[in-house]
Formats: sequence, structure tokens, C-alpha cells
Amino acid sequence: MVRVIDKLLLFVYSIVIGAASIALFCISLQWIPEQTAADAVSQFYDDVQWIQVVGAVVGVVLFLISLRLFYISVKRSGGTSQSIDQRNEFGDIRISMETVENLALKAASKHRGLKDLRARIRISEAGLDIVIRTVVDGDSSIPALTEEIQRSVKGHVEEITGIPVAGVSVYVANVVQAPAFKSRVE
Repeated sequence: MVRVIDKLLLFVYSIVIGAASIALFCISLQWIPEQTAADAVSQFYDDVQWIQVVGAVVGVVLFLISLRLFYISVKRSGGTSQSIDQRNEFGDIRISMETVENLALKAASKHRGLKDLRARIRISEAGLDIVIRTVVDGDSSIPALTEEIQRSVKGHVEEITGIPVAGVSVYVANVVQAPAFKSRVE
């Protein structure tokens, strides 16, 4: 939810700054006559009270958006580099989630008949929950193939990382049929 709001703020801010820069560009090249620009500014300061209030509110809102975008740009992003942290007698061990995903994909890719492999890792109290998504070729039994994938992924990840795997779910998204080749006789 926060990212959606930040994207919306960045969009609004970009539109306002873009419009202001186009206006400044047109004024500097005198495409907007100097008198017209001066009249617009003087009208802002004249007796129309609500224009001044709207201008002040827009200025404060743009300043707050600027502060928010500045904060986002300088804060450390802790969510992008998730890792599994372990401690042993020699010190700390950090294994990135991407590493575990790649290990799961490596183990699953050893099986024939799989295409478009993807992995997603979640950490639970019992260990890692691994979800493998794949497309199969349809030449082998899907229950037997998925059971082999589950067994090999669980064993490989546990052996390499030392982290217990609570479960491996395999999602078969589709079956791809091999293209039929027609022989051409002349």
C-alpha cells in the first residue's frame, strides 16, 4: 500500500514540476509574453484571497511530497535484500533468499520435461516453505514427476544450506506439447 501511495505522489509531483518547467521554458524564450506572466503574478497578489490560500496549500503539499520523496531516496531499503541469518561458534552466516531460490531451481532443473521454472521461498516457524512453479511437457506422469521434484529440492536445499525445509509445493501451471514435425516427401 505504501509503495502505491509513493508512486502516486511521485506521479503528481512529476506532473507539477514538469508543468512548471515548461512554463519557465516558455517564459524564458518569450513564447509567453512578459506582460502576460507579470499580470498572472500580480493577479495572484491582488484582492483575490482564495487564490492566495490555494497557492499556499499547493506549496505546502508540494513541499511535503518533496520531503517524502527525499526520505525514500536516502533511507536504506531493508526489504530488497532479505536473508536467512544463522549463528554458529565462528560467527554469523547470512544466506540470501535469492541464493535459496537458485538452489531450489538448480535441483528442480535436473529433472527432464520441465520448462519455465520459477521458485518462491517463504520462511515459517518450521523452516523454509518452497513453491516451485513449472510447465511440463506432458510425456511423464505428473504425480511421479512432482514427487521427485519435491524430494530433490528438499534434499538439495537442506544439504547445501543446512536450513530445514518444512515443505516443497509444486505448481504445474500448464502442459506444453512438443511441436509435431511433418516429413516432407517430394
